Amino acid sequence: MDLVTPGIGMIFWSTLFFLILLFILGKFAWPAILTAVKARNESIRNALNAADKAKAEMAKLQADNEKILAEAKVERNAMLKEAKQIKDSLIADARERAAEEAEKLVQSAREAIQAEKAAAINDMKAQLAILSIDIAEKILRVKLDDVKEQKDLVDKLVNEADLN
Repeated sequence: MDLVTPGIGMIFWSTLFFLILLFILGKFAWPAILTAVKARNESIRNALNAADKAKAEMAKLQADNEKILAEAKVERNAMLKEAKQIKDSLIADARERAAEEAEKLVQSAREAIQAEKAAAINDMKAQLAILSIDIAEKILRVKLDDVKEQKDLVDKLVNEADLN
């Protein structure tokens, strides 16, 4: 039973060593340990603050990114609208120029047709005059072979000349 119940001397010496150990630890070890714990707590607190700041900055950057994205979309839409207007304007101008050019070509063709028509009519008149002269010449040759017919023709022409 001695093993289970300690003696008074053992309790005294155990208590004395415990108190000396407690004094030495309190004097030398606890301040260093507490300083290390406080430094660790401070570094954790700083890390948490930095994380909060980073989170806030990320939220701000995300908001800025969304704002920039929205502005880019608006600018893109404006550019697309402007490009469409330019395209429509160019198409309208091209159609207008094509219509004007077509009108000029039609007018030029009409003038060319009129000129060709007038030239053809003049050519036909000239050929008709030549043909008429040839026919009249042949008729006169046939009729003027006879002297009596020549005299009758001259008299007729003189009478017509007097009437005018």
